[in-house]
Amino acid sequence: MRWNFDEAAQREGTDCIKYDLREETFGRRDVIPMWVADMDFKTPEFIVSKIRECAEHELYGYSFRASDYFNSIVKWLSVRHKWQVEKGWISFCPGIVPALNLCTLSFTRPGDSVIVQPPVYTPFFSAIENHGRTIVFNPLIEKEGTWTMDFESLRTSVSENTKMIIISNPHNPVGRAWTSEELNSLSEICLKNKILILSDEIHCDLILPGFKHIPIAGISEEIADITVTCIAPSKTFNLAGLSTSSVIIPNPVLRKYFNKKIDDLHVGNGNIFGNAASTAAYTSGHEWVDELMEYLKGNVEYVQKYCNDHIPEIIPVKPEATYMIWLDCRKLGMTGKELQDFFVHRAGVGLNEGSAFGPGGEGFMRMNLGAPRATISRAMEQIENAVIQIRKK
Repeated sequence: MRWNFDEAAQREGTDCIKYDLREETFGRRDVIPMWVADMDFKTPEFIVSKIRECAEHELYGYSFRASDYFNSIVKWLSVRHKWQVEKGWISFCPGIVPALNLCTLSFTRPGDSVIVQPPVYTPFFSAIENHGRTIVFNPLIEKEGTWTMDFESLRTSVSENTKMIIISNPHNPVGRAWTSEELNSLSEICLKNKILILSDEIHCDLILPGFKHIPIAGISEEIADITVTCIAPSKTFNLAGLSTSSVIIPNPVLRKYFNKKIDDLHVGNGNIFGNAASTAAYTSGHEWVDELMEYLKGNVEYVQKYCNDHIPEIIPVKPEATYMIWLDCRKLGMTGKELQDFFVHRAGVGLNEGSAFGPGGEGFMRMNLGAPRATISRAMEQIENAVIQIRKK
């Protein structure tokens, strides 16, 4: 490999949420942090060098996003996902979570219903509830370790107040890379009922070998017309601190509403470092991502084998995408609070407790595998030792 993913980056003492807020989050500073969805691998040099180049200019005034910024996104999506987008469809937003909130404000009104598919990324909930909209749950179906959409429930969930559905594609936390058949079925329901699709595709580049990402807006022009897609280089290249993302809106009317909200709130400027980093990532990042996903595949396989051989009480749900793994801990017979206490205070590992992701998440834990193999190994050994203590009782 050209890049060394076994090399651990030093993150403590850098005002890093994942490491430096462990005591505030878990009540102890020595847990292995495997919760916040960013990786412990160094950002690749071809991005760092562009940021250094910007820093060395010694003047950080107002700037705009040049054609290279947009063209790099267009080409990346074409090469990586066979999705042909136009430069004019791309709007800037300082992060995916802000985009979810801005889309809710732009495309719905207080009292409208918005559908989500839990267990799912928790900011979906606040993006709806914080603005006086109503959440409608369309829970995923879990059967024998596989998670699928419940289309029958989706059909019955629709009412005259339903204006939008927010989907996670690929899905966080269950790790599904939705197929074209699944996305088509969802789209048919949305087209029939005039429901806008807000697709969070921030994990779209983190596809494990053997699987494929399908941009829902790339399926057909008809579907693209009712779809707003959110992407960012932040998860893929460790750039979350630069607050740079894109909202892709083929429909000119929807794009006008969104851009007006961005302008009204004056949040569209971004920053020169985010612009440079995004352009570098989408211009030069293909080989790095390919090697990253091979390494992450090894991490997934390691955890699956370790649980199978040593901790059969925990069953990992095999992910198709993302660097998160969804651990089925129901055989431990604990409540969510008890599971969190077990992993933090007995195993010394900081994970995300499943019920926080909404209905269906009870009894599960989300583990971040975006770390060197040695970190993963140490965490699994500590979890095994904690489980052994339970067996002795």
